[in-house]
Amino acid sequence: MMAVKWTGGHSSPILCLNASKDGLVASGAVGGDLTVWGEDGTALGHMRFPDADDVTSVVFSHSCPTKLYTAHGETISILDARALKASLDHFHVNEEEINCLSLNETENFLASADDSGAIKILDLENKKVSRSLKRHSNICSSVAFRPQRPQSLVSCGLDMQVILWNLQKARPLWITHLQEDETEEMEGPQSPGQLLNPALAHSVSVASCGNVFSCGAEDGKVRVFRVTGVKCEQALGFKGHALGVSQVCFLPESYLLLTGGNDAKIMLWDASCGVEKNQKSPAKQSHRKKTKRAASAKQGGGRNTAAADGEEHGKMAPKVSIEHGDKVNWLVGARLKGQQNILVADQTSCISVYPLSEFDTQ
Repeated sequence: MMAVKWTGGHSSPILCLNASKDGLVASGAVGGDLTVWGEDGTALGHMRFPDADDVTSVVFSHSCPTKLYTAHGETISILDARALKASLDHFHVNEEEINCLSLNETENFLASADDSGAIKILDLENKKVSRSLKRHSNICSSVAFRPQRPQSLVSCGLDMQVILWNLQKARPLWITHLQEDETEEMEGPQSPGQLLNPALAHSVSVASCGNVFSCGAEDGKVRVFRVTGVKCEQALGFKGHALGVSQVCFLPESYLLLTGGNDAKIMLWDASCGVEKNQKSPAKQSHRKKTKRAASAKQGGGRNTAAADGEEHGKMAPKVSIEHGDKVNWLVGARLKGQQNILVADQTSCISVYPLSEFDTQ
């Protein structure tokens, strides 16, 4: 289907998007451009940051839908979306370019992930850095606080690591290395394509329940993890795209997962099959897992069985597949005029809007 195009707000490629609960949309672009849009795609406000650094992440406040947090270069600016000309506040706490911002539910902490691999935790009440999380050995590409867990967040990076953090202890609770997991799963010689496309992790998204999150990586795979206490396990792993998965995004109050790739495709997946299947009977599941793990170990592969089942039997098929036609920079689900939509930023200066009502997602 053809997307509705929102035009006139930018003259350079759009890098990031976010939507407020009241239907405002913000977009950041190359060269320091920031635009705020109405539900109908009208550009309501525009500004260009004086430093002209790319606007790489935008996040609306949960409690005050006109307050907007923006990352440009190494700086975080807080703005009033109704009057963009002057910032309400700004912070320079990262040493290198920021790639992603995340605001926790209680709005006392803002996380900013940067090119050095560091994640700075900004205490918004006291206006100072409360934690500096350093475990990524390469660019930290994405960070996301867990809903209902304001002291916990997930991050991923180009070091192929996905990390679950506890803020109170300021240390990782759990780390997985995607390439090592992949090597375990492959068993035997790897094809040239796998060697050329390492599992550099580009994007993380946490579902509304707070206990399920997804990661998209350069190897074209989508992985879904489930948190149980302080541990994580992979609930699903499947080949989602022919090229790198640049964006993953759970839709609110569901396990429906949007993914966007460098193959210019956008897909919608139902991750509940892997998540809920494994949660129905914890006691039986525990016994079943042990049995399957033992059998798997005998064969020389100690991989997650739920993920393996999903891949081996080809159970995962997208509910929606869109030939977008351009590499995806950012994806967000947004309720506009009472309808759920997919908003897409790509290599152009336009926002593409796909109404989900036009697809059969049942």
